[in-house]
Amino acid sequence: MPAIRAVCVLKGDVTGTVYFDQNNEKGPVSVSGSIEGLQKGKHGFHVHEFGDNTNGCTSAGAHFNPLKLDHGAPESEIRHVGDLGNIECSSNCGVTKVCIQDTQISLTGPNSIVGRSLVVHADPDDLGLGGHDLSKTTGNAGARIACGVIGLAKV
Repeated sequence: MPAIRAVCVLKGDVTGTVYFDQNNEKGPVSVSGSIEGLQKGKHGFHVHEFGDNTNGCTSAGAHFNPLKLDHGAPESEIRHVGDLGNIECSSNCGVTKVCIQDTQISLTGPNSIVGRSLVVHADPDDLGLGGHDLSKTTGNAGARIACGVIGLAKV
């Protein structure tokens, strides 16, 4: 099977472009790109269930969670499919590079993220370990500061 590529253009308080590449339908997805305007620190980074940004990032719905599990870290056995952890701006960096490899998301099949939204949050994702009421659902990652719909891209 040829390589599959998807892209997401993020808009909101911060902006950026993120690419998703998968070499075959069962292989991991490489997530790469850059985001401009983030504040210093970690920011939750998730795939949400709907590709709907008609009401800003709110209409993207909850985290993509087809298996109905608790929120967790990307490397956790128990996690939402859309849980991609955090991206980090190390200083007032202007541009934050994204470089993630994930085995739960896919660009094909039942865990396909194509047509869903990617969301960047204001605060760090506590990876389900924070003890806050929202830890097991959102990672207590705060406001949605940018989002965009993930669509197929030309390879």
